[in-house]
Amino acid sequence: MKKIIVRSFLSLSVAFAAGSCKKYEAKTAESQSANLNRIAADYYENYLKMFPLEATSQGDLRYNDQLPINFSQEFIDRDVNFCKSVLEKMKNVSYNDLTNDHKTVYDVLKYTLNERIEAYGFHPEYIPFHQMGGLPLSFPLLGSGEGSQPFKTVKEYEDWLKRMQQFPAWMSAATENFRKGISTGNVLPKKLVLKMIPQMRASEITSADFNKNIFYGPVRKFPTDFSAEDKERLTALFKKSVTENIIPAYQNMGSFLEKEYLPKARSTDGYNTLPNGDKAYAFYARSSTTTNKTPAEINKIGLQQVAMLRGEMQKVQQQIGFKGTLEEFITHVKSDSKAMPYKTPQEVLAGFNGILEKITPKLKSMFSVTPKTGFEIRQTEKFREASASAEYIQGTPDGKRPGIFYIPIPDPSKFNVTSGMESLFLHEAIPGHHYQFSLQQENTKLPKFMRFGWFTAYGEGWAHYCETLGPEFGLYTDPYQKMGYLSDQMLRAVRLVIDTGLHTGKMSREEAIKYFLSNVSYDEASATAEVERYMAIPGQALGYKIGSLRIRELREKYTKELGSKFNLAKFHDEILNQGCLPLDVLDRKMALWAKNQK
Repeated sequence: MKKIIVRSFLSLSVAFAAGSCKKYEAKTAESQSANLNRIAADYYENYLKMFPLEATSQGDLRYNDQLPINFSQEFIDRDVNFCKSVLEKMKNVSYNDLTNDHKTVYDVLKYTLNERIEAYGFHPEYIPFHQMGGLPLSFPLLGSGEGSQPFKTVKEYEDWLKRMQQFPAWMSAATENFRKGISTGNVLPKKLVLKMIPQMRASEITSADFNKNIFYGPVRKFPTDFSAEDKERLTALFKKSVTENIIPAYQNMGSFLEKEYLPKARSTDGYNTLPNGDKAYAFYARSSTTTNKTPAEINKIGLQQVAMLRGEMQKVQQQIGFKGTLEEFITHVKSDSKAMPYKTPQEVLAGFNGILEKITPKLKSMFSVTPKTGFEIRQTEKFREASASAEYIQGTPDGKRPGIFYIPIPDPSKFNVTSGMESLFLHEAIPGHHYQFSLQQENTKLPKFMRFGWFTAYGEGWAHYCETLGPEFGLYTDPYQKMGYLSDQMLRAVRLVIDTGLHTGKMSREEAIKYFLSNVSYDEASATAEVERYMAIPGQALGYKIGSLRIRELREKYTKELGSKFNLAKFHDEILNQGCLPLDVLDRKMALWAKNQK
């Protein structure tokens, strides 16, 4: 009897100790997670102050009257020291005591800070913008009234006036950074500079005509509740600022690029010809893919993917009954009338709405958690559709503005479904970017730097992976739509070959364009624009395919490992529930998820 009492007492003691231990562990995890949350929140507050345009794009209006400093040495030193100070604070967090979700937060913040510090070592400030992007190209849309800059109150109009006043100083600083690039040999290719000069002189931004200059957009359509006095005053201030600040800044930059920068620009195409260019490109490849894959390894993956996809295209060629080479078939589908069934913009939009209607019943079996943010399909506005491509613009975090899938339709009779109509919708709209962006922004449990963060390999990788879900949605049954899907897959595959080829010296611009056209159903102008994009933004195009392949690999791995316990909806939910992640962090996260499923 006594033994039983002793054993019972010991059992109670062990149970009490175990319970106390669990409570202690939970309290410790809670304390460490709270500490990390404070560090992450402080980090992002400082980040938004330094990069005010990011705040504006997220609906944070506090810095709407400020422009970012154009990477002066003082700014770079301050940012590097700031990143190092955050990393020091993170050393006070016990990683092993964090919850699994907070370990992911820790990993992402550490990766983000270290990458930003490393990037400055390759002097991105020497090329402050290029023909594909940068403030001079985004500023007109921002100030047109169609971008993220709000124009609903008098104060918001005045905030924008302050930004316009700061713009000439930004352009002057950019000029000085370009000059530093000249002095160190870090310059853009001449072929790209030639594209930038007319951009600086475009009539939409340099015209004195009130009805033509894009910067007058907000004062051509005031909110109805503005008084006549405010309308008159603000119109006069806009005219003064556009005339004295905006137009001269663009004209001066155009003259500088033509007369001073172009003669010093390089005749080569790849980063390998720049000082420390090989190391710089290896960094950009790692940064875009968020892996340690080398350019040579990525190139090999690209060649394998291209060969596999060419084989799939040949099957479609046989199905359609086209006689000739694959290259001839790729050229043929550009003008095949069977691939262009539409006559009006409304018919094209109806086609996309038909895709949405078809996939909607099957979304429930693939996702348990879906966005609250609304979704719309719209034709791209006339003023920008001639040069625009299909795109997704995410909704606001508060859900007031829906996510919008824009499709340019300058000529509906030439809208070719082999451009990837069904796969385009899965990528740009649902379940691609709309699900990923919306779920990320709606998740208020995430620290803000993750709610609004971005990694190309994950974000574009997810969207590209969603294209592969077409057969499960009942899509790609039409051979022309199947060809469109394969073309979209091929587009991202050739990028691996061309981007790495250009920047390691294995491929010239002309060879890249030829290779592109032999595999992708684009016209020469579009192919040239693609290749020149890779020249301007080294490594960026690598993330799509590498990210997509990794997500597909994880799905196949856990389908096999978990067997009957694998649930596709739960897999997708777990992939998406903490937003954009570096791929190696995603690997660790999904391994823990699989362990819990077992």
